[in-house]
Amino acid sequence: MNVRWSRLLSACIVLLCALELLSPAAAEPPLIGGMAPLRLERKATSHGAKREFTSITLLPGRGLNTFQITANLPGEGETELLRSPSLEVAAQKLNGQGDDAFGNLNHSFGGAFLIPFTSRAGGELSADKTIVNVVWHGKTIHLPNDYLGHYSVHGLLNTMKAEGLHVTNTHDGQTLTAVIHAGDFNGYWLSKTDVHFKIALTGDAVDIQVTATNVGDEAEPMGMGWHPFLRIVSGDRTQARVHLPADLYGVVDTIDGRPTGELKPVEGTAKDYRTPQGALLPDASTSINFSKLKRTGGGAGSTGGSIDAWLADPKANYAIRVRGLSLEIRTLHLWSAKGDTFCAIEEQYNYMDAFGAEWKGMDTGMMTLEPHASTTWHVRLELFDPPQVSTDDSVSK
Repeated sequence: MNVRWSRLLSACIVLLCALELLSPAAAEPPLIGGMAPLRLERKATSHGAKREFTSITLLPGRGLNTFQITANLPGEGETELLRSPSLEVAAQKLNGQGDDAFGNLNHSFGGAFLIPFTSRAGGELSADKTIVNVVWHGKTIHLPNDYLGHYSVHGLLNTMKAEGLHVTNTHDGQTLTAVIHAGDFNGYWLSKTDVHFKIALTGDAVDIQVTATNVGDEAEPMGMGWHPFLRIVSGDRTQARVHLPADLYGVVDTIDGRPTGELKPVEGTAKDYRTPQGALLPDASTSINFSKLKRTGGGAGSTGGSIDAWLADPKANYAIRVRGLSLEIRTLHLWSAKGDTFCAIEEQYNYMDAFGAEWKGMDTGMMTLEPHASTTWHVRLELFDPPQVSTDDSVSK
């Protein structure tokens, strides 16, 4: 190489090094709720031959919301399974202001944990209409009026931060343990609570266990659940199918959406999702609370087995099972918005408006947690083949 070319090569190397120094580093994920997102991940091992989970992204600063779950799907590749925006957009929305003043936007995407109650809680409003007063065992609980002007909704965990985050590697993935020292939930609850999480990622399953422990001095009610926005991966809502092993549904007032306290059989109605092939997801917006759940290995009300609900997307050759393993899970809530490509299947302890007078003293699934006692909500996600449905299947809802 002559001197001229040697000098030119040296100059190019110097220029490339300078450009490398000037180029910005890879952007760090935004802080959400004052904390960085946390990602569990594993490498796919089947080379696209089978469905397998690959990652979970969590928001420790917002009640450990399971913001995104991904899987490697044959024919689809790496696929997001939850309806969520980008982390950057989520950081803008989850700002604690406006519509998010009470953390409500935390349960508008991803998978928020609903603790210490699920769904809506209605009651007598305070004079300034900022508080919803509900009564449990003769004691009044003062909840924030954060939904539609007369409800408190989806628990009190939405803005709380997780601590003690610890990730361990397993033979086929990773497991996170963490705790939220919820205390008295910012003054809204009767006692003090610690909420412990164990979230395990493997190729075959996402296993989630959430344990609430009463660390206070008096008994408290406890309801637990989860709000996963399961994506219809193909984007075609018209062929998506749902299976819910439930014999009853809760009637709501068509004007204000309040439960009436009446439970009706799904048999013979458009709300019957019990068949092995499931039923088509309605085109209309749907928000229904189901009960009298059938567990695998037993009949309705059985104390064994699991509550196996699922969403199937035949066009994407994809189905996901939401398997409820806790004996305390009493209801399934189905929520899907018209024109949107998601379906939330919520495994919950309690009925909608669990403190409401309309239930006339019925056990609504709010368990009594005595001091030092614990309860564990346990759900597992699994991937499987969508059911085969004949072309002449004309189920319509």
